[in-house]
Parts: sequence; C-alpha cells; structure tokens
Amino acid sequence: MLLILLGVLILHLIALILLIVSTAASTWSVGGDKSTDLWYSCMTINGGYHCTPASNEDWIQAVQALMILSILFCFFSLIAFLYQLFRLVKGGRFFFTAIFQILASVFVMCGAIIYTVMSPNDQPGTQFGYAYVLAWVAFPLCLISGLIYIVLRKKE
Repeated sequence: MLLILLGVLILHLIALILLIVSTAASTWSVGGDKSTDLWYSCMTINGGYHCTPASNEDWIQAVQALMILSILFCFFSLIAFLYQLFRLVKGGRFFFTAIFQILASVFVMCGAIIYTVMSPNDQPGTQFGYAYVLAWVAFPLCLISGLIYIVLRKKE
C-alpha cells in the first residue's frame, strides 16, 4: 500500500511540475526567429531578443486563466491528499482530492484546446513548442491521478 501511495504522490508531483513549466515557459509556438507563449511574444532582431506583452484578446486571457486555475487546483489537490492521508478514516476514499485533480485536468485540457484553435499562425513554418506539448502531457497525467484517487482506499 505504501508503494501505491508513493507512486500516486510522484505522479501527482510530476503533473504539477509539468503544469508549472508549461505555463511559465516561453515556447507555446515557435517559428523562425519568433517565439510566443501565454504572456509574451518574443523576436530575435539584429542579435537582440525583443519581447512584447501578449495580445489583449479574450482567448489568450482565457488560456492564461485556465492554466493558472489548473496549477492551483493541482496544488490544492496535493494539499488535500496529504491532509486526507493522515485524517481520513480507514476504508475511506480520496474523493475530495480526486475532484480537485480531475478539475485541474479539465482546465488544462480546455486551455490547450483554446490555444490550439485560436493560436495565431501569422508566419509560415510556425509550429507548437515544447511548453504546449507539456501542457498536453500534463492533461492525461492529471486525469489518471484523479481517477486513481477515486479508486484508492485508505487501508490500515
């Protein structure tokens, strides 16, 4: 049982780290000398790196909010798991933790879908960067850990 709890905790921490990195990293889309993330759009001009704030369009603000919410819910889920680990009655399930973790996965999925549909492809050769991929990798990890929390029972 201890190995299962440790495995779920490690999976949860990996998902949380992926969410933080994908939200903070500067390469949601890259192309040529330009990289764009949720917060800035940066270009290499004459050997210098010039960044401007992200557009004020509603869709990018929605993606920003959803990614921050996914980080918060994943973190609160981790805190709830640690609390329930010591306070939950024997035989109880980690439903509260599971709900928060599944909500985190839904938020990151919605944010990544909105970015996929609405991302600007103003330059030829623009492609999605590693931060975008990390967000999509974090989605199933959060969902799987949330489903494991539903099934998981606290034993003696």
